[in-house]
Amino acid sequence: MSEENKSPKHVGIILDGNRRFAKKLMVQPWKGHEWGAEKVEKLFGWCKEIDIKEITLYAFSMQNFNRPKVEFDYLMKVFLEFFERANNDPSIYKNRINVKFIGRIELFPKAIHDKMVELMDATKDHSDYQINFAMAYGGREELIDAMKKIGRSIEAGEITNEDITAELIDKNLYTDHEPDLIIRTGGDHRTSNFLVWQSWYSEWFFLEKTWPEFEKEDLLQCIDQFQNRERRFGK
Repeated sequence: MSEENKSPKHVGIILDGNRRFAKKLMVQPWKGHEWGAEKVEKLFGWCKEIDIKEITLYAFSMQNFNRPKVEFDYLMKVFLEFFERANNDPSIYKNRINVKFIGRIELFPKAIHDKMVELMDATKDHSDYQINFAMAYGGREELIDAMKKIGRSIEAGEITNEDITAELIDKNLYTDHEPDLIIRTGGDHRTSNFLVWQSWYSEWFFLEKTWPEFEKEDLLQCIDQFQNRERRFGK
C-alpha cells in the first residue's frame, strides 16, 4: 500500500464473542452464532460503502472442532443456512463478489462442504470484491500444508531446496493475500493462529465488543486509527 493511499483495501476480522453475547442475554451460548451470522451479512454492505475490496473472516478454527456436539451441530446448521442464503443472494452476483473458503474444508460434513464448493464455483469469475471465509482454518496448519506441498514438489524433482523463497511459500498457502488491518472482537488480545504468515505487517486492533455487538461505527473507528498510524514496514 502506498503512502498516498492509506485506506485499507483488505481487512481481516476474528469473529469472536458470539457465545459471550448470548450469555449476556441469558440464552443458550450457541444461540449467539445466529446473531453473529446476521452481523456478517450487514458487514458486506458496510465494506462496499467505504470501498473495502476484500475481507477475510475467521469463522471457524481447527480447534473449534472440539466444541460440544450440541454446539457443533447448531453451528453447522447456521453455516448451512447462511451459505444457502448467500448462494441465492442477488447482491453477490450484482456486485460481482468472489467468495472463497480457506482452510481444511474437506473436514466439514458433506452438506456444508458441498455448499462451500458450490458458492466458490458460482462466484469464481467475479473480481470486483472478495470475501474469504477462514473455515477449519489455522495459520500453523496452513504453513504445514504448504510445506507438505513444497516437499512433494522437491520429491518429484520439480524444484530444489534452493528454489524455496517467500514467493514460493506464498504460492502454496491457502491464500497469499495480506490484510492491511485485522480486527479482533470479544476482548481477547491474542492473534489465535490467524493468518500467521500473511499478517506479518498487518495493523491489529483489539475490541472489547463481542462480534454481534460490532457496528459500522466500530469499523470506521478502526479505519480512522489505521489511517493515523505510521506504517514503517521495518524501515
